[in-house]
Amino acid sequence: MGDHPKNSRKMWRKPKRPLNYDLLNEELYVLGTYGLKNKRELWKAHTELSRIRNQARSLLALTQDVRSRKEPTLMKSLTRIGLVKEDSTLDDVLNLKVTDLLGRRLQTVIQKKANIKSPYLARQAVVHGHVMIGERVVNIPSYTVTVEEENQINLSPGVEIGKTKQQPVIEETKPEEQIEK
Repeated sequence: MGDHPKNSRKMWRKPKRPLNYDLLNEELYVLGTYGLKNKRELWKAHTELSRIRNQARSLLALTQDVRSRKEPTLMKSLTRIGLVKEDSTLDDVLNLKVTDLLGRRLQTVIQKKANIKSPYLARQAVVHGHVMIGERVVNIPSYTVTVEEENQINLSPGVEIGKTKQQPVIEETKPEEQIEK
């Protein structure tokens, strides 16, 4: 499984101690805060963060001249998606938390930008195709928003999330008034 191009690999790793009480509480808090569908989405974010931090650690182990050639590539990609600032160091990359990565998801960005009440409403808006980046509709809640795309995000025209639709009021006339006219 995974060796053939048509068979994709698993993109996440489970925690080593899944029944740790403190870990379970922390996971549930993060799931609710960011409106994740299930713990697998959280585990994917942990695995991605682990991959990024592993790259930073391997760069720290290299000699200075090799490191000076390879470090800008990692820093540029992390700056592009908004995880670190331009003048950041590898220590800042090692200090990243999973909440930093989850904060760059389309679901979270649209919740903050469009003032949507809950992350679950934001997820629903994305899945139903009500969110646009520029001129294209994006319906993937886990889409990582780059810094350039952040100011192009908006709701589709005519969509109001979290507001009740008011139906037109029809004035009822009494049958007696209709006869008199």
